[in-house]
Amino acid sequence: MSAPPRIDPARIAHAAHAIAPVFRDTPTWHSPAIDAACGALVSCKLELLTPIRSFKGRGADWFVASLDPGDTRPLACASAGNFGQGLAWAARARGRALTVYAATTANTLKIERMRALGATVVQHGDDLDAAKTEAKRVAAARGWHFVEDGLAPAISEGAGTIAVELLATVMALDVIVAPVGNGALVAGIGAWCAAHAPYVRVIGVCAAGAPAMAESWRRHRAGVPLAEAIVSHPRVDTIADGIAIREPIAEAVADMRDVVHDVVTVSDEAIRDAMRVVWRAGGVVVEASGAAGLAALLDAAHPWRGLRVATVLCGGNCTDAQVAEVQLQG
Repeated sequence: MSAPPRIDPARIAHAAHAIAPVFRDTPTWHSPAIDAACGALVSCKLELLTPIRSFKGRGADWFVASLDPGDTRPLACASAGNFGQGLAWAARARGRALTVYAATTANTLKIERMRALGATVVQHGDDLDAAKTEAKRVAAARGWHFVEDGLAPAISEGAGTIAVELLATVMALDVIVAPVGNGALVAGIGAWCAAHAPYVRVIGVCAAGAPAMAESWRRHRAGVPLAEAIVSHPRVDTIADGIAIREPIAEAVADMRDVVHDVVTVSDEAIRDAMRVVWRAGGVVVEASGAAGLAALLDAAHPWRGLRVATVLCGGNCTDAQVAEVQLQG
């Protein structure tokens, strides 16, 4: 017998009104140029227009707000940068101490912004998963509350508020396509749609150079027991640092299994093309991981051409060099 769902649509509905207003009701942008490039009617949820330039503030704020007020332990997490910013914002707003572990290769702009928001940032290891292992070790030794993006249901519930807003503003929506890192975004969207709009297909997108979540989801969806379904890789190779996962969280894969209809992969070149399309269409700079959903929509091989689709441009934390590259190539 399957375990009961961890992500509660009723709590998503509550979060839609309770999370900090600065993270809610982001614009939904429609561009004829993007429609033409994708061969579909595309609505882009601009989650990069928040104080931290990503959607991560939703889940982080709802998570911290849901903590027991009597639990005053310092918080710790591992992040490529966007979740760390969201948790830093929420922790600072409530007077909580936070230490973020990030890879030595992490985006320098994201590191600077996490520190500016009051987090202590420790860089360790070559990638996010190595940083996470060290963060867990230190948190256990020091009695900190370790917060794992994709594990705590409240983080997915906060992210699921994006679906609440999309379904309220986009009529006759057929498909929602969203990037997949640790899985909180697509699992939250999927949980809301399964409960309130089961006719909407929810598609996750991984980078081809970091396919572990896609492979694990496919195996579990096909009936492989969760413990045996998880696929890990020794390394990742993608420009999309925010979704560069090599060791999936089993609970997140389980959250996705019944509410996500497919998980596809896209190449780094397809992601770069999507970043260029967004820049040419509206002068909007989106980071690589934030453009993965649009990269999938640009692929004519997938079955959403001619449909009304939405995607989440879920991050825009690019360094000056990354911005210049997109502008020059665009």
